[in-house]
Amino acid sequence: MLNLESADFGKVKIETLVIPVCEDNDIHDDQTISLLIEKAKGFKEFKGEKGDNLIFYNPDEVNAQRVILLGLGTLEKTDLETLRQAGGRAVKQCIKKDLSEVRIAVPCAGKINLDIASVIEGLMEGAFLGNHLFDRYKQDKKHKPLSEINLLVKPDMVDKFNELLSRVELVCQGSILARDWVTTPSNDKRPEAFTQSIVSLAEQEDLTVTVLDEKELELNKFGGMLAVAAGSLSKPRLLVLEYNPKAAEKTVALVGKGVTFDSGGINLKPSSGLEEMKMDMAGAAAVAATLITAARLKTRVRTIGVIPIVENMPSGNAARPGDIVRSYSGKTVEIENTDAEGRLILIDAISYAIKQYKPQTLIDMATLTGACAVALGEKIAGAFSFDDQLAEGIVFSGKKTHERCWRMPLPEDYKELIKSDLADIKNMSSSRWGGAITAALFLSEFVEDTRWAHIDIAGPAYIEKESDYCGVGGTGFGVRLLCDLLEKL
Repeated sequence: MLNLESADFGKVKIETLVIPVCEDNDIHDDQTISLLIEKAKGFKEFKGEKGDNLIFYNPDEVNAQRVILLGLGTLEKTDLETLRQAGGRAVKQCIKKDLSEVRIAVPCAGKINLDIASVIEGLMEGAFLGNHLFDRYKQDKKHKPLSEINLLVKPDMVDKFNELLSRVELVCQGSILARDWVTTPSNDKRPEAFTQSIVSLAEQEDLTVTVLDEKELELNKFGGMLAVAAGSLSKPRLLVLEYNPKAAEKTVALVGKGVTFDSGGINLKPSSGLEEMKMDMAGAAAVAATLITAARLKTRVRTIGVIPIVENMPSGNAARPGDIVRSYSGKTVEIENTDAEGRLILIDAISYAIKQYKPQTLIDMATLTGACAVALGEKIAGAFSFDDQLAEGIVFSGKKTHERCWRMPLPEDYKELIKSDLADIKNMSSSRWGGAITAALFLSEFVEDTRWAHIDIAGPAYIEKESDYCGVGGTGFGVRLLCDLLEKL
């Protein structure tokens, strides 16, 4: 679907040509494109500012049915994310016009202070991710994704970036896979069904797949998972995906929270926003999609995905506030709030991953706390780690992929807030403040001496208003971040 093509306007008949434009500089080195930009800026309504849009139909300068000029803003602020957004906007416009293909003119890298690979990567990612529609539940499918997206480059570049093209496609496919899982309603992804949907894809790749059912979880004393799942008729599952490349020297474990619907349990959530609790398995979706993508990319790091999958529901069998359960690690946990369920399933999965696989690095990803979204908003995840290098790596990969993370503190004295008088630890802080921090500290009590990081994606995992390259619903946040991080690890 994604292709690089020579920008030979004299020979190619074009349905739709998209030209990214800066307001203060010509960022292209093609004379035909420069003439079109100059013509566009002759109109009062187009200056090249971010969000500006102008269409020429059948212009004399180029053999194209239409030319869409997209404003990027100033040259100084044009970066990888600006190009990503431009690629997404270009594709979304074409989809809404019921077009079948688009050709995007790639700016001259030397004119925007980015290397050509980054310029191509940014436009490719935005275009691919923007070409996704979630309409499986609609009878009237108004629009279709584009069948072809071409980036126009100089002739000597057409075959130079095939590897990059392939990587972008595979990673973006992983993001879209995670998006679809998150957006799927909870009635179609109860734990057994969600597990099977992952397994059916994972078995097609170079992955070893293991599923522990409720009987095996009981036999192996997964007390945290079983407590959370007790109120639901749907049975819990622990899914393990192993990617084992030859001669791998390091093992990285990824743990993803998979609550397919979170009612809050006995501590029932308020009705406002409850319909969005189908997204409480976004961490599991990101980890599963990352493992599938890592296998497709043939990443050199041995990567283990441990994914606890449950549904948190109230019933006569549900865990109660005040209950004490024994986790997989052997530590006892006092349940002060059944809506702090994610940390209960994560500690079992973390302990299992450490015991079975002894990873050098363990990263968990979860829609863990509303407190993190309050602190950082809906577009930035919280990153927690005692390891400076690991935390910096996560933040760096987040900046590159625009799956942004902000490092949060883990103060030792806050551990006092999760001490229990009756058990080894309690799942809820005694203070209403700093909930994202105390949740991370709770998890840290189970990582032993393993190099560990926790990424709280409660804010950016789901959006209610479409962005330049993502529709309403799951964002797939974390897949591109983790894929980039794995390459560096």
